[in-house]
Amino acid sequence: MDNTADIYLDITSPDTSLIGMMVGKVSLPGRAGRFTVLPGHAPMISSLSEGDIEYTAGRNTRTLHVKSGFVEVSENKVSVCVEI
Repeated sequence: MDNTADIYLDITSPDTSLIGMMVGKVSLPGRAGRFTVLPGHAPMISSLSEGDIEYTAGRNTRTLHVKSGFVEVSENKVSVCVEI
């Protein structure tokens, strides 16, 4: 996968860093519904509800279940702080 077409995903909890890696896309459980962030996404901030964060790197899709949190998207970086 070409890194210029990727976004950096940083997921932390209050206790530790959980994920820090380049991904092709990430889908999150927003309070108003599920949404997906792709490279070049507009900047935004959103709260998260309980559900699964799904992220894809190459051909692999992984899932992390969260209770709540918030996300900030800016300049091909997705920063997520969650309760797991």
